[in-house]
Amino acid sequence: PRDDPSTQVNDSDCIFEVLTSAETGLEYYMQKITAYIEKDQETKMYVAIVPGIPGAHTQAKTLDELQKNLREVVELCLEEMTPRRRKQLPEFIGIQQIEVTP
Repeated sequence: PRDDPSTQVNDSDCIFEVLTSAETGLEYYMQKITAYIEKDQETKMYVAIVPGIPGAHTQAKTLDELQKNLREVVELCLEEMTPRRRKQLPEFIGIQQIEVTP
């Protein structure tokens, strides 16, 4: 069963979602991370990067596989960071497309 979200907590500019485990009833926190995804026209693979987290990039043939791979790599990268560094991750604002003359 999927865990149920209960609330969001803002802790020093990091947004966490408080979830309650359907199996244990215990609360835990999920940090929201934003990734940038492109489709490589040469390889036809989906490629994802997380700006601000060194080493947080991956690729896959499908978006479902990409999400799984990305979650794994981000969790590994975050494990290597100090709590202070995790709180200093950049805040996602948005993506802007511009037109330029080639």
